[in-house]
Amino acid sequence: MGTMKQYKNWLEHPYFDEPTKSELAAIANNHKEIEDRFYRDLEFGTGGLRGLIGAGTNRMNRYVVRKTSQGLANFLKNQKSTALSIAIAYDSRHKSREFAEESARVFTRNGIKTYLFDELKPTPELSFAVRHLHCNAGIVITASHNPKEYNGYKVYGEDGGQLPLELSNAVLAEVDAISDITTIQVMELDKAKATGLLVMIGQQVDDAYMTALKSLSVTRLDQDINYPIIYTPIHGSGNKPVRRILKEVGFNHVYVVPQQELPDPDFSTVKYPNPEERAVFELAIEMARQKDAEMIIGTDPDCDRIGVVVRNRDGQYATLSGNQTGCLMMEFILNNLQQQGRLPSNGFVVKTIVTTELARAIAKAYQVKLIEVLTGFKFIGEQILLREDRGNEKYLFGFEESYGYLAGTFARDKDAVVAAMLIAQMFAWYKSRGMTLDDGMTELYEKYGFAREGLDSFTLKGKDGLEKIQQAMSLLRQKKAELFGNIGIKAVRDYECGIRTVVETGKEEPTGLPESNVLCYETVNDFWFCVRPSGTEPKIKIYYGVTGQTLMESEKALELLKNQVLSVLKPLLTE
Repeated sequence: MGTMKQYKNWLEHPYFDEPTKSELAAIANNHKEIEDRFYRDLEFGTGGLRGLIGAGTNRMNRYVVRKTSQGLANFLKNQKSTALSIAIAYDSRHKSREFAEESARVFTRNGIKTYLFDELKPTPELSFAVRHLHCNAGIVITASHNPKEYNGYKVYGEDGGQLPLELSNAVLAEVDAISDITTIQVMELDKAKATGLLVMIGQQVDDAYMTALKSLSVTRLDQDINYPIIYTPIHGSGNKPVRRILKEVGFNHVYVVPQQELPDPDFSTVKYPNPEERAVFELAIEMARQKDAEMIIGTDPDCDRIGVVVRNRDGQYATLSGNQTGCLMMEFILNNLQQQGRLPSNGFVVKTIVTTELARAIAKAYQVKLIEVLTGFKFIGEQILLREDRGNEKYLFGFEESYGYLAGTFARDKDAVVAAMLIAQMFAWYKSRGMTLDDGMTELYEKYGFAREGLDSFTLKGKDGLEKIQQAMSLLRQKKAELFGNIGIKAVRDYECGIRTVVETGKEEPTGLPESNVLCYETVNDFWFCVRPSGTEPKIKIYYGVTGQTLMESEKALELLKNQVLSVLKPLLTE
């Protein structure tokens, strides 16, 4: 069905409600907007379904949620004919609860027992609940750290991890097979509860989740830890679980930023609810000065990412990057496990292809295997399934540069609740050594090398932007140049075709990883950069990594690398 036919169908068919029709009627003369809303179906990326809230096939709305849920229901029924169950969670965003309930109405109509959380919950608790309740799948309604205009739909398998590519594609095939969205039927929630198909969950799963997380404590500290910590949930779902876990492991001086404590779908105190941005911590920093606190932590709306701000020796509050926090946590975990005689000989850690190489040096020092995977935490969770559940290895820690961390295997996605506990314990551990976390980072650099990383991104909205990103990636693949600006290139890893090519000789070898639209360049001076269109946002991202003899040398090398790479990429994206 063409764009205008889709538009008219949504505008006229009795299946669609009046608010949807009114919203579409208001853009009747805006053909570009109509095209953007209907030129495609909203697609899955590395983090699932995510898009602007609004009417249309390329937007997040109750009908797109119904279609996706029906496709998932069909997939589950094809896998197993009886006793199917699914868990559903949601965050504080606009329409999150509505979309969660719409999903429940579809699943129960299909005879699938549905466990729905009674209030907003973190994404990692949903991952935990799938395993704890022995469900066949799970979903969480969230757009993570995207702007307030977005929402999303993440799908989890029976292992509690995001679906691997093969199964994700199978679900998408079922969704795409639904040619008429108006044929999807739903069950009323009251009827679903009365028949036992819908079960509301809360405190019991909360308690089990907390018990599991506390078992992952690395250090045993005094019951009352006097160091003040400032916490902001940035108007999201982390407020209750993060405060609870910190209190239960002995941190009784945690102060929550009052202006950002309660759920707020407009995220009214920040431009973007993203703990990667220093701006979200301005209120927390002000509070830290008042409380004489050395550390601030903040979680995103669905509480799977966490950012850290530390006070340095000069009294200034500085943000830690995702790579820095991840390396500090890895060192803290491996060091303490080794000192306690609990570091297993078959242990492994995981990082993504765009995550710092400093992690590799830390793993090597502790003689722990490091596994590298594609971008997206689903691939880290998949390694737990393959190597621990089905193999004989022991998962210790995994992280990605975009502020996602996971210890333990109770959940299979990044978990800011367990990360908050471990970061607080790590903070106290360094304090017991007379050090700040800033000092700890300096210690890591001096021990393993002065690694520095960077990130640039370009947002190109709409159909034209998507086409420009695709064209830029195509041109880069055709070129395979020996120089990028004036930076010499040693090898190019193209994960779309799964080949690493040595530029000078043309020698090819497999990357060993699944297909993905990513290009990674290895420079002649052993630096690297990767170009990757986002799987969840209308962005193209460029990641950089360098290592030098001093921090200043690394920072200069990083700036030079970025300038040369952008001299090539900017024209491709802006002309």
